[in-house]
Amino acid sequence: MSAPGMTLKLRTLSIRSGAHWRQLRLAASLILLAIPLSGCGTGALWDKFLAKDDTFVEEPADKLYNEGLYLLNKKSDPKAASKKFEEVDRQHPYSEWARKALLMSAYAYYSAGDYDNCIGSATRYVTLHPGSPDAAYAQFLIASSQYDQIPDTSRDQARTEKAIAALEEVIRKYPSSEYAVSAKAKLEGARDQLAGKEMVVGRYYMEKHDYTAAINRFKTVVTQYQTTRHVEEALERLTEAYMAIGIVGEAQTAAAVLGHNFPDSRWYKDAYNLVKSGGLEPSENQGSWISRAFKKVGLG
Repeated sequence: MSAPGMTLKLRTLSIRSGAHWRQLRLAASLILLAIPLSGCGTGALWDKFLAKDDTFVEEPADKLYNEGLYLLNKKSDPKAASKKFEEVDRQHPYSEWARKALLMSAYAYYSAGDYDNCIGSATRYVTLHPGSPDAAYAQFLIASSQYDQIPDTSRDQARTEKAIAALEEVIRKYPSSEYAVSAKAKLEGARDQLAGKEMVVGRYYMEKHDYTAAINRFKTVVTQYQTTRHVEEALERLTEAYMAIGIVGEAQTAAAVLGHNFPDSRWYKDAYNLVKSGGLEPSENQGSWISRAFKKVGLG
């Protein structure tokens, strides 16, 4: 058997004196001779001891950085580019080049679709350089990485919640930055996704004739996601569910609020016909939670 650790220890010693070197070679020879020959790989161990480690060569920071830019822009190889940028940070950790390379590494990972590493690099940038003018962009990369991983409405929306939190962080911390505008647009998309998930579950309960559970889901859309495209259908579904359980006042209110805010919606036509089929007219009860919810955000 070989002697793990012994070769590494000998190789890491820095011996400059010729006498010391000869003594070390003699000591190593004695150590190797003391190891049983059968199956021990002494030749390989000796080769490792004598070999010179030339694997690490320090390169100028600007050279590494520019190589990373080349790989990113010319060869369309963002993963290789990110490695070059990381090498800047590894070899020149306290330089201005390292600061810039860390941000470029995050961008390169994002371009490659490696969102976890992008989030890691960008988070490190924000932590180390919170006062930098580029901190807003780093935070936006974090949010965008979460946003791009939002699943469809049939799946768990934990990633969507993370995206919303990260996007809100961009808007809160950097409200005057150019990234706040993009973050707001993405935020609406993420909120629309959560509303869509509520609608999927609500429709499922409607099919099961569990109207109370369905109403709770549609209520969430109406109270929390009024600016999304799902609110029109949610109001129509509320009209349908309330009519099914005989709470006609709330059904009339849902139809009336729908007609007042979205008069040209196909969902309003369905709600209107549904109420009329019961011999009623859409009529808003100002005390209804539906009416209050819309007035709260100035839509009613």
